[in-house]
Amino acid sequence: MQAMQYAITLPADYDMAIVHRRVAANGHRTDDLPGLGLKAYLVRERGRDGSPVNQYAPFYLWHTAEGMADFLGGAGFRGLSADFGRPAVRHWLGTAFRTGPAADAPPRTATRTLHPLAADADPGEEIARAADALGDAPGLHSAAVALDPDRWELAVFELWADGPPAPSPDTFRVLHLSRPGFHLLPQGPDMTGPAPAPARALDAARTP
Repeated sequence: MQAMQYAITLPADYDMAIVHRRVAANGHRTDDLPGLGLKAYLVRERGRDGSPVNQYAPFYLWHTAEGMADFLGGAGFRGLSADFGRPAVRHWLGTAFRTGPAADAPPRTATRTLHPLAADADPGEEIARAADALGDAPGLHSAAVALDPDRWELAVFELWADGPPAPSPDTFRVLHLSRPGFHLLPQGPDMTGPAPAPARALDAARTP
């Protein structure tokens, strides 16, 4: 499982209705995208939910790396780059995923929480702790934990049917959710072989 997000920050006076119309017209195009577990079309709007910026920041969970690579080299991403400039794409190794009690309801809100790992922290323990802490609140649609082994940072992404039970510094509105491979995303820690994916990722990171 691979997690991915890019953020396009727009001018303070940008008409965000343009983004809403763009998603309404084109969001369905990823509803059957090969390799995609889910794509949440996310926005933040200046002055709403405490956001200081206007931003389009979709979040993806891929159940195949090939699907992610094909998307980044495909027409949809080229079109986005032509309209807004090619964004920097954050990429994490997905380490845990779970569905919540509201998994069948359309999510309206998303939160992202970043956790830098201390230099003396054990990454495996931190990953397990974050996975164990994934909540089961009534409004939770789904949640994922992902690792950036370059910055040594954990990211927790949560989708909510309404608003999160507690304030989050990074809160987004969900304009559309594509979930063609939602049922293929591994529940619990990402077990894609004889060893958990986080352990393989950490072993690879230690290898010159």
